[in-house]
Amino acid sequence: MTNPLAAKWLKAAAAALLLTAPVALAAEQPTPQALAGFQAYVARVDARIAKQDKSQDHFLLPMDRARLREGNVVTEQLTPANGLALPGALIHDWRGTAFYPGATAADFDRVLRDFDAYPMSYAPEVIRARALSEQGDRYQVTMRVMQHHILTFVMDGTYDVTFGQLDAQHRYCASRSTKISEISQAGTPQERALKASEEHGFLWRMNTYWNYEEADGGLYIQIESVSLTRSIPTGLGWAIGPFVESVPKESLQFTLQATRNALKK
Repeated sequence: MTNPLAAKWLKAAAAALLLTAPVALAAEQPTPQALAGFQAYVARVDARIAKQDKSQDHFLLPMDRARLREGNVVTEQLTPANGLALPGALIHDWRGTAFYPGATAADFDRVLRDFDAYPMSYAPEVIRARALSEQGDRYQVTMRVMQHHILTFVMDGTYDVTFGQLDAQHRYCASRSTKISEISQAGTPQERALKASEEHGFLWRMNTYWNYEEADGGLYIQIESVSLTRSIPTGLGWAIGPFVESVPKESLQFTLQATRNALKK
């Protein structure tokens, strides 16, 4: 799936902007070292998830299924608090799991592939979404997300999305960002994508992995989100760190709850 999760990062961006003013915030693009670190990290994630996708016994990582069937959403942070540090950047890796009684893997597969419906399913964060191309189980998707938190931030992203299945009850989807642009004055005649030198580094890269397993009279859905953002400005970790740390957790909870509503429809 593409990323309603991405919108939640903009909440942290607003806080960072307010807390660092009047310090210059332009972060340009991630350093080559940061990009190399992110690629190495996601390569390990890709390899692990590829193994999961081939095994019924390990399709989902260990979890308390009884707790999930009671309606709880379980989130866990896989990187250190405030993210894994790289030169000028941070990696954030979080996982969320939920159970949906009565839903099937086929139901959720239809929700994920209905990109045009994302603005309804994942409002108000997702403004628009559509498939640019489709080749079997591979899509190229564009999506615009927005977050209002004192100030309003808008970003456009393009994603490569791949679907697959181990069998009818075990299916998966991976979304990998290919371009993310910060938009200035969105929705006005002056709208434009900021130049690389003007961007603030709120979100540079994002991969999202969905594994969904039909069992126990319903559907278990597990999401893992790996993202790359600018680092926290020196001296402001005490103020921004806890806020940034909470954003991925809230993102997963929002996305899983919105998915519940979409499945009910």
